[in-house]
Amino acid sequence: MSKVYEKLLQCCCSVEEKIHFKPEIALILGSGLGDYADDIQVEAALDYQDIEGFPVSTVQGHRGRFIFGYIGSTPVVIMQGRVHYYEGYPMSDVVLPVRLMGMLGAKILFLTNAAGGIQEGMHAGDLMLITDQISDFVPSPLIGPNPDELGDRFPDMSHIYRKELQDVVRRAASRLDIPLKEGVYIQLTGPNYESPAEIRMCRAIGADAVGMSTACEAITANHMGMSVCGISCISNLAAGISPRPLTHAEVQESADRVAPLFRQLVTESILEMAGEQL
Repeated sequence: MSKVYEKLLQCCCSVEEKIHFKPEIALILGSGLGDYADDIQVEAALDYQDIEGFPVSTVQGHRGRFIFGYIGSTPVVIMQGRVHYYEGYPMSDVVLPVRLMGMLGAKILFLTNAAGGIQEGMHAGDLMLITDQISDFVPSPLIGPNPDELGDRFPDMSHIYRKELQDVVRRAASRLDIPLKEGVYIQLTGPNYESPAEIRMCRAIGADAVGMSTACEAITANHMGMSVCGISCISNLAAGISPRPLTHAEVQESADRVAPLFRQLVTESILEMAGEQL
């Protein structure tokens, strides 16, 4: 048994000793959606620090806990605060929460984040459906001994973001009359924002939005056989595109402003995903 899988089992046992709940969908809340769980039927909450061996988020504004509950009649587990590679954790710890939610029963991973807009015509406050990703600039979460219990050594990544789930989000946006852009997300390490030259590079290789999370989580979920979808909130225009220096306060302000629409879109999408049983 690999050390990664052994640690995962330890965390899973720690959760199951405290929480008796089997989720169908896992949701990771990005900036601006931290209070999303306040509006669902909550059955239980569990702080990360109360899970043996679990990495704890150090980012301001991330609450650092799992919420177990229902969106409609669908059992979900929600991460209020993700762990980032730039916090100094090894990549295996950064993606441990995704693996844990899969082990607890979740079959779908719904990713959300705040990202910098690269695509021509983007504005702060836009929502972007992630159709593909670029993760070459961060270590693969699958480096090291493969936990065969979780997935293949060389998993295919042709369709990381499930096309059927993308269609669900498109239909939900249409019903709610919410404008929805689409594009490729690129993950860089952070925590510094990118230079204008780096943004020009990202645009040249096909990226439409840039952030410091998400791609490694999607790879991990895909490796486990989970179905993945993702939406970025374009919280700011990337360096060299924006006329102003980038600040975390600007990111948070934009994310908070668009949060009501973002919450509606996430809820409507999850309700249909559950009905479709994708």
